[in-house]
Amino acid sequence: MNTHSHPFTRRRLLCCGAAAAAGLFTSLGARARVSSSPWINPCLSPLPERLARHELVLAAFDGLDANALWDVHAHLLGTGDSGSGCSVHPAMNQWWKPVDFLRRHAILNAACVPRDAPSIDRAYVERLLGHVADFPAGARWLLFAFEQAHDDHGAPDAGASTVHVPDRYAARIAAEHAQRFGWVASIHPYAPDALSRLDHATAQGALAIKWLPSAMNIDLRDPRCRPFYARLAASRLPLIVHCGEEQAVPGAGRDEFGNPLHARVPLEQGVRIVMAHCASLGHAHDIDKPSAPRIAAFELFARLMDERAHEGLLLGDISAAFQVNRSIGLQRHLVERGDWHPRLLHGSDHPLPGLMPLYRTQRLVGAGLLDAAAAPVLDEIRAFNPLLFDFVQKRHLRSGGQRLAAAVFETRRHFRAAVA
Repeated sequence: MNTHSHPFTRRRLLCCGAAAAAGLFTSLGARARVSSSPWINPCLSPLPERLARHELVLAAFDGLDANALWDVHAHLLGTGDSGSGCSVHPAMNQWWKPVDFLRRHAILNAACVPRDAPSIDRAYVERLLGHVADFPAGARWLLFAFEQAHDDHGAPDAGASTVHVPDRYAARIAAEHAQRFGWVASIHPYAPDALSRLDHATAQGALAIKWLPSAMNIDLRDPRCRPFYARLAASRLPLIVHCGEEQAVPGAGRDEFGNPLHARVPLEQGVRIVMAHCASLGHAHDIDKPSAPRIAAFELFARLMDERAHEGLLLGDISAAFQVNRSIGLQRHLVERGDWHPRLLHGSDHPLPGLMPLYRTQRLVGAGLLDAAAAPVLDEIRAFNPLLFDFVQKRHLRSGGQRLAAAVFETRRHFRAAVA
């Protein structure tokens, strides 16, 4: 089913479109002034020295090995206007398709890419480089390629693909800025050349493979995935897989493929799985209890994390987990589960930290997860650098006497086999 013509829920429309609706008539350039609107990213630059050297920022980096500080979930996006091969679904440029049209503008505003930029591809990378320059030398970001959806016969399905970022483009941008970026390949396991592409990506230095099953039409249980799993297990290359509900990239719309329990199949084949966002959004069927009602996908992720058989293989990235559309109880759980911290990985989900409605520091203050004095400083940092905001905020979260351990942010060790 082509979800670009499928009706969206009111919640999804609000999440993906409201910020863009406010930003359609607003300049998105670095020259923009601070806006009082909760919907618009003002995209200020450069970060003032008083914020760069603020005690809150310095404390966030204190005790961390910058060379091990890898953001494991960052999106590389583009329209193909530089010859990158990137593409977006045509509906994202059609005003009569309001949800998709607004989604495009929301993403551009979040990434601080002016709508009139001579090249959206280049402006996206340039702004990202500006953000990462505010971090210490050694810190790196893993940039995701993003495969097209494929049909059930293994052929690319452009009509069901919200975005496409080719492996070769992600590899090239990472190579051009190797001190700051690594790259993650995205290969559909149903494609006839999937294994040869996987071998090529590994040879080209890919640090992981990224799948979004609901958008790409990938059933983790499909027997066609097994040869791919065998190759991943042999190479120790991690598979970063999105489970739970997906709102930003509807793609093929196969929501049933986001069930966290489906990951047992690759885990049982010895694949190292990084479950994106810790499956922190939406609900899924508890296939262990077929007659039971759907439950929170995060509960199923937690079940897998607590199954001893997966301790050496299952990880979760915490990108997006502290957005306003996640429950406070879930957020408190991630902070308080110190036994999980060696298996949790920091990720920003860039450019989403720049999508203004998705984060509210005062909500975390009200829940006792964040000190009230930190909120206004974090909000001001965000107007200049959403990546820095996301990192510093996570470093200052507290609950039940716990904080997210340094191990959550020193993630390089999880990719050691790939970079050895």
